[in-house]
Amino acid sequence: MAAADVEFRCFVGGLAWATTDQSLEQAFSQYGDVIESKIINDRETGRSRGFGFVTFKDEQAMRDAIEGMNGQDLDGRNITVNEAQSRAAMMVVAGGARV
Repeated sequence: MAAADVEFRCFVGGLAWATTDQSLEQAFSQYGDVIESKIINDRETGRSRGFGFVTFKDEQAMRDAIEGMNGQDLDGRNITVNEAQSRAAMMVVAGGARV
């Protein structure tokens, strides 16, 4: 994997239905430059699935955000924040292979 392909992405779970991409970015931008914030919505209803991702410009910002935001209140909910797993890693785990 080339260095340019590395993404510093956090998984954010336990989000309130009212949390938006913008409010997620605003909450996390105190830790560094946010490249993207994305709430995952249900394909059929369009409603939030209660989790999302925040991508940072650099690793230190991501680590600071994980430490600073995990277990904190956002829009009335205690959120869970950890390092996101890549799709490839998730496919291996979902496929039953041991890592």
